[in-house]
Amino acid sequence: MPLYLRCLEELEADAVDTVSSSRLAELAGVNAAKLRKDLSHLGSYGTRGVGYRVHHLLRSIRFELGLDEQSPVVVVGLGNLGQALVNHAGFGERGFPIVAVFDVDPAKVGQRVSGQVVEHLDNLERAVKELSARTAIITTPVDAAQDATDRVIEAGITSVLNFAPTVVVVPEGVALRQVDLALELQILSYYQPRSESGRDKSLRLSG
Repeated sequence: MPLYLRCLEELEADAVDTVSSSRLAELAGVNAAKLRKDLSHLGSYGTRGVGYRVHHLLRSIRFELGLDEQSPVVVVGLGNLGQALVNHAGFGERGFPIVAVFDVDPAKVGQRVSGQVVEHLDNLERAVKELSARTAIITTPVDAAQDATDRVIEAGITSVLNFAPTVVVVPEGVALRQVDLALELQILSYYQPRSESGRDKSLRLSG
């Protein structure tokens, strides 16, 4: 659904009123039968000869994904990745405004990043309640990731997106997504064709 949403947002930006299932499937990189099946779960079947009304389908998917209202986000950890995420304006445009940033480094606390004043992690619980934050992005070093995750959950966060390259554990009832960029690159590497030198090395090792 998030993939279909992105495609529909691009169509809406281009002032497209209706889109056929085959065209939307092409944009999303899936087959038309799968797309029609997925969208049927929303009660949206389109109109024969016309297709789907882009604005109506956007509203349906946003509601299904809980994007019909803002979902404030806090970021914990202001390293290079944390700063890049805070500076990215796209989150707010998609309903996930970053409302607070936290770190424990005295050199970073008090800095202003993209309009946000970096706060000490000790202020987390107060900020989560005052700002009605529901999601936390963890971008701390590996050895601090689990503690940061525990603290945001204790503060009332119910969804965690972990970018630290380690597995964190959350209690039942808390949504968790883990994104290890190095792991994703390793997966891509597996599918890349090997260079001649790489194949030669592989043959030497296997021999």
